[in-house]
Amino acid sequence: MYNKVILVGNLTRDVELKYTPTGTAIAKFGLATNRTFKDNVTGENKQEVMFIDITVFGRSAEIANQYLRKGRKVLIEGRLVLDQWVDGNGQKRSKHSIVAEKVQFMENKNSGDEGGYQQSTPSYNQPQQPTAQPQMQQKQNQNNIPSIDIDDEEIPF
Repeated sequence: MYNKVILVGNLTRDVELKYTPTGTAIAKFGLATNRTFKDNVTGENKQEVMFIDITVFGRSAEIANQYLRKGRKVLIEGRLVLDQWVDGNGQKRSKHSIVAEKVQFMENKNSGDEGGYQQSTPSYNQPQQPTAQPQMQQKQNQNNIPSIDIDDEEIPF
């Protein structure tokens, strides 16, 4: 079985950080993602917005609390979990949420009003390309998109 979720969205509220009695950090925040699609009946573009609760553990939780604020764009990689509880009226309740395994900040300090995480552009070791394709190499450098050298045996599916 495989349970992997990748989301990009904006925080709907500031990070709430708590600690377990053993000292493990737990951060919780909300994420809003949207999808634009064309309505088949009317032909107009519509937007569907999803609000998802995110939970982060450990050092990642402390870093998220330090740098993330409401409105910031973030990429989340994690797994889908089902939270179940009984409310005050004795009703069984449930909801899906995400336990984040990786949190990546999508904005740098200069893109928001408040202070935030200064994300540097990662440096990738790009394989040398033949000189017969200078236009392609030049286009990749302009977009800062690394080329990835993966052979068929490395693909997990």
